[in-house]
Amino acid sequence: MQNVSDIIKWYKKNFRDLPWRTTNDAYKIWLAEVILQQTQIVQGLDYYYKFVAEYPDIASLANADEETVLKLWQGLGYYSRARNMLKTARLIVDEYHGIFPSNKQILMSLPGIGDYTSSAILSFSFNLPYPALDGNVFRVLSRYFNIEEPIDKPQTRKIFQDILQAMIEQADPRIFNNAMMELGAIVCKPNQPDCENCPLSVDCQARILNKINLLPVKSKKIQKRTRFFNYLFIKHKEEFFIRKRIEKDIWVNLFELPLIETDAKAGAQTLSIKVYEKYPELTNLNMIKQVSLKHILTHQVLEIQFWRIDLPDESIFTPEACLRVDADSCTKYALPVPINKFLLSL
Repeated sequence: MQNVSDIIKWYKKNFRDLPWRTTNDAYKIWLAEVILQQTQIVQGLDYYYKFVAEYPDIASLANADEETVLKLWQGLGYYSRARNMLKTARLIVDEYHGIFPSNKQILMSLPGIGDYTSSAILSFSFNLPYPALDGNVFRVLSRYFNIEEPIDKPQTRKIFQDILQAMIEQADPRIFNNAMMELGAIVCKPNQPDCENCPLSVDCQARILNKINLLPVKSKKIQKRTRFFNYLFIKHKEEFFIRKRIEKDIWVNLFELPLIETDAKAGAQTLSIKVYEKYPELTNLNMIKQVSLKHILTHQVLEIQFWRIDLPDESIFTPEACLRVDADSCTKYALPVPINKFLLSL
């Protein structure tokens, strides 16, 4: 590709000043990459600063407990990222003396580190010529070269990797990878790209052929499953109950209100039967629906209803496997976004 130098020149004039771009500390680079998976920079930046302040190095993160890490992560979603991050920190401290390996195969064997993240660490920290292929780079190359093969197919990834490998060997790996990702992020955007200020626009095949909105191509369409959650806000004086999700499902190890999942949206009469089956002690108590909301995840749509049940003052009822908390003590637990929103609205 003839335009590598043009991309580098453009980047040096237009790059955003981000904290992980001014360091070669593998820990901070890895931390940023994990946070920014499925997360926009504008949101991830605050989390990056919070994590660096709380855990300034990998040893301090490795010594953290999971509940504290999940609480700090609260609001980012995709909580498996945080759990894998903690596992990897402990492995690097225990097996590699707290030093990130500079070997791609070893890095990819660690929880949560795949091809992209390992390449990012190797190029940004060690300045090794491993191209970092993310969604932004897929978009730039597919448009520039008019590549119509679906980018979510393994054989297509090989095409892009080969192109990038030839390009990165013409430049400083750290600068090149940053430049390609930045170009996709702020110029070659998914919608309304800024072609007038793109260093590749003259030769861009998508622009020439008027195919910008058609590229890149994806073959997979995510089929979302709809689930119906009924959360019970069981209140006793100033306290209520939460439980830890330990099932292999969404939000593992986060805390939620007692839950009854139904096959369809439940009305008060239907749900009262379900509540009685699960908690016979709650029969003859009023159940009031407080709010309904929809929460969209990558593969699921959650139709959520919150129901309030007030216990008599003399009640000693505590749902099985639940904790009794109040508005203040609840804040130390990591909660899914919809639960946290509901409690904050009270």
